[in-house]
Amino acid sequence: MSGRERVQKKLRKSLTQKSGSERFLAHTVTNTQTMRTKTLLIAATVLAAGVASTMAQVYSQNVVGYVNIPVPANTKVLIANQLNTTNNTIASLLPNVAPNTQLFKFNNGYTGYGFDEIDLIWTPNGNATLNPGEGCFLISPSATTLTFVGEVRQGSLTNTLPNGVKVLRSSIVPQAGLISTTLGLPAEPNDQLFTFNNGFTGYGFDEIDLIWTPSEPNISVGQAFFYTKSGSGVNTNWIRNFTVQ
Repeated sequence: MSGRERVQKKLRKSLTQKSGSERFLAHTVTNTQTMRTKTLLIAATVLAAGVASTMAQVYSQNVVGYVNIPVPANTKVLIANQLNTTNNTIASLLPNVAPNTQLFKFNNGYTGYGFDEIDLIWTPNGNATLNPGEGCFLISPSATTLTFVGEVRQGSLTNTLPNGVKVLRSSIVPQAGLISTTLGLPAEPNDQLFTFNNGFTGYGFDEIDLIWTPSEPNISVGQAFFYTKSGSGVNTNWIRNFTVQ
């Protein structure tokens, strides 16, 4: 059996399982909880001398850095890439994952990718992208820490939320907080958001009180979520005016 056939068999099996301007100030400590594990954002300016501290810090402008996302073994987790690179392909973002790691993107259905245990490449297509603001499911056969390295995007950033279509999204920038109050997502009546942690937790934007119920979702760095826009009948742009200082 070829590497590709093995991967496709594993993917089929897995898919049947249950399932305005802002500033990020310098010396801000980000110590968040994602999927019951600690997610660290550590960023350093391109021109900074020396080595960044092991504390989670953000420095000045033209920032590059990395985000560490611990992932437990054999567990579906929703993760996000929030740092920009030259091409944002899964092959370049995640080149050294454990053999038989599986990744699933969502676009009106799942598309699966596997890290072949013999050739140690993503199949069937390592050129699939995971851009800032997008998310995916990932399953690792062993406990690991994923490290995303790239640039923190700044300026006016747009993440489109299509009306009436379930999409898998994240914040474009590595920032944690309440989805609308902190992260600025423009919710409309009857919008729905689902996070995942060994099962889905659902939130709705109440059409009468115009608040999130049962509470406003609190999103961590490196965390993706499902979103369904059910409001005005037109697409909504989730715009962030973001500057790191």
